[in-house]
This record gives sequence, structure tokens and C-alpha cells, in this order.
Amino acid sequence: MNDTVSHYTAAERRLLSTGYRGLFIASMFVICCTNFADRAVFAVLAQPIKVDLKLTDFEIGLVQGLGFAILYSMVGIPFGRWSERRNRIGIVAIATTIWSVATMACGVAQNFWHLLIARIGVGSGEAGFVPATNSLVGDQFPARRRASTMALIMLGTPVGTFFGSLIAGWAAAEYTWRTAFYVLGVPGLMAALFIWFVLKEPPRGLVDNTPRSAAPPPNLRAFLRKFIRPGAFRNVIIGGALAGFGMTSISNFLGIFLIRVHHLGVREAGALYGTISGASIAIGLIIGAFTSDWLAQHDKRWSAWIATLGLTVAPFVYFVAFHIEDHVPAYIVLTAAAAALLLFYGPTLGMIQNLLEPKMRATGAALFTSLYTLIGSGLGPPFVGLTSDLFTQQAFGQGSFKAACPGGVAPPGSATDLVTACTNASATGLQNAMTAAVCVFFVAAFFYYLASRTLRADVYVAPPAQ
Repeated sequence: MNDTVSHYTAAERRLLSTGYRGLFIASMFVICCTNFADRAVFAVLAQPIKVDLKLTDFEIGLVQGLGFAILYSMVGIPFGRWSERRNRIGIVAIATTIWSVATMACGVAQNFWHLLIARIGVGSGEAGFVPATNSLVGDQFPARRRASTMALIMLGTPVGTFFGSLIAGWAAAEYTWRTAFYVLGVPGLMAALFIWFVLKEPPRGLVDNTPRSAAPPPNLRAFLRKFIRPGAFRNVIIGGALAGFGMTSISNFLGIFLIRVHHLGVREAGALYGTISGASIAIGLIIGAFTSDWLAQHDKRWSAWIATLGLTVAPFVYFVAFHIEDHVPAYIVLTAAAAALLLFYGPTLGMIQNLLEPKMRATGAALFTSLYTLIGSGLGPPFVGLTSDLFTQQAFGQGSFKAACPGGVAPPGSATDLVTACTNASATGLQNAMTAAVCVFFVAAFFYYLASRTLRADVYVAPPAQ
């Protein structure tokens, strides 16, 4: 423990102990698991939901993307500002409760609008998790460990995605797709109660030895000036948001891709979606974050260089993965592509914390997650859905695809030629749409490269202790 932390009481210093830090990481890891399990369930079940409710790919994209992003992006900054002033443990608990209840509400949806409203509720709750958690990590872990600590917490992403996908596929196969939403909402409620009663709120700037101050955090105008000013922070935020466009596009349509292109059942697609997503996210997060923290001790620019490298390599690997016909090689290459892509995420969270003063970190994380969600979830899946519909119509070439293939499949009793035409057009359209979406990674890589040019000069340095 840092023996220079003299501005705080013994009870507050115990929040920097190895035992409490471990409990904090484990608790936030579990919360993260429930967060991404709730996201994975819709991605896995999108195809049966589409068929049951007679939706188009564009409507699926709106529900998965824009519906999730609408309130997420609107309440993200308020959640961040709230996290600068209020108890962040309580904020995480409340946010977890909101998204868990909204997930369960998805199970009662009867049409597009019901589903959209429930997904808006999921997004509004999840907006509170990353800003508050990022700020808590910044107060309890030193700069050299922040990216790796966030990576350990965010390992809940692959674990939650994996188990959420398995449960969703099992529940849909054994019961109905609605059952999966009910089942996956309960763990979040239990986790919210646990952290509410067990975890403690640390003082702002604890690990940085920042003198205790009752001064309010910098106002929003001061923060926006920091963002607007040319420099590493702005470029990291823009690069991360653009990376989110491609990443969310792929994530939200990967389950559908496996069903249409590789002809898997919903149970098999759910298990494989969880395996590919879980393995790639874990590999990308761990390698990106821990390598970034290690190399950044020698040259801080490595945090941005690693993100640049991953985002440059990933599109080429995806181009190959989307068009491999053999199942096993395709799954291996899909995993490798996603792992390369995820190299950017851990370093990004670390850079946001290290570029901002303690009372700006929650707002910085909120801005990142809001733009990441608005551009990524809000625009990415609708883009893929719309372009998929257009490419599908082009590949169908036999009049109106929507009229001939409602819900993307031929009506019961149709001729074999029509069944085949609907199936092939749906697969080709989605392949082409996802191939187009990953090109955005090249632009995101350029912004991370720009960030590397000023990163060393822009890193926040705590004032000397008095």
C-alpha cells in the first residue's frame, strides 16, 4: 500500500488493501457479466424474434442498435456528472437494477414497438455502469495498473456473453425465446443487492494522494473545452466511437450470420456465438490491456499504438472470415479477427483515466461510452440491417424479397426453388453488409495514431503532496 496516503483515514486507506481491491474487482466483474449476458441474449435470439414478430433486418438493427442507444447516449453524460458528485457504488447498483428489469420486459414484447421500448430501458440502465466503475478504478489503482484493472473487470464481457448465449440458446430451444429474457434478468438484481450492501465508496483521488477537497468537480463547460481542444483525449474518444460502430455491427449480427450463412440451429448458434465472442474478447482484452500497461511504462505512446495495430489488422482478417465456407476454419478466423479488434478496448479505458484529473474521469468515461453507443450501437446495427436488406434484394432478383420471403424465409409450403432463393439471398446480403461495416476500423486506427503523437504531453500528472 502507498505509505504517502496521509490525507485519508485508516478506514479509507484500507480501500487500497489487496483484499478489498480483489473484492472490488470480483464484484464489478460479476456486474459486467450480467450486463453483457443481457446484451448477448438479443443478439443470439434475433433470428427467431425476427421470424416470430415478422420483422425486417433493418427493424432488428433498430431494436438492437438505435433502441439500445437512444437513452444510453442521452443519459450517459448525466450519469457521468452524477458519478463525479454522488456515491458511485449506489449508482452502479441502481443502474444494474434498471437494466435487469428492462431485460425481463423484453420477454413480454408483442411487436416491434414493445421490443423497442424495452431495449431503450436496457440501454438507459447500462449507461451508468462504465462511467462510475471507471471513476472508482481511477481512485483505487495507480496509473500503471488502470488499463489492466479495467480489463479484469471487463472480462465479465466474454464470460457474460458466453453464458448469456448458452442460456439464451438453451431456453429458446427448450421453451421459447421469451423465457431467456426472464431467466437472464434475475442475476443482475441479485448482484445489485450484493454491491449495495458490501462495497464502500472511496474518496476522490485516493490513490493519487490528492488532498481532500470539498470543491465541486470542474463544470461541464470546462470538460467540453478539454474534449474540443486538439489532443490525445479527443482523438481517443473519436477513434473509440468509430471502432464501436464496426464492433457493435458485428456483435449484433454474428448470431444471425451463423444461422444464415453456416445453417446452424438457434441452440448451436448461441453456443458458438458465445464461444467466439467470449474467447476473442478475453484474448483481446488481456493482451491489449496488460501489454499496454507494461509497454507504457517505457513509452506512453504504446497505449495508442497497440489500438492502432489491432484496428488496422482486424478488417483484413474479417474479410477472409466472412467468406470462408468450411465451418471450423471460419470460426477460428472469426475468433482471431475479433481478438485483434479488441486490442483497442483496454488501452482506451486506461488512456481516458490517465489523461484526465480525478474529478473528470467519470465524465470522460461517460462521454466515451455515450459516443461509442450512439455511433456504434445507434448507427452500426441499423447500417448493417439496412445494407443487408438492400444487398439481399439485389441478390434475390425475383421481385420483392420482403413480399416473397416475409421475415426472411419462404412461407410454409413454398416451392423448393423459392425456399433456396430466400435462404441464399439472406445469407449473401448479410455477408456483404458485414464486410462493408468493418472498413470503418481503418478510420478508427488513424485517430488512435493521431492520439499517439501528443499522448506523452497530455497525460495528467497529480500535483505534489503538501
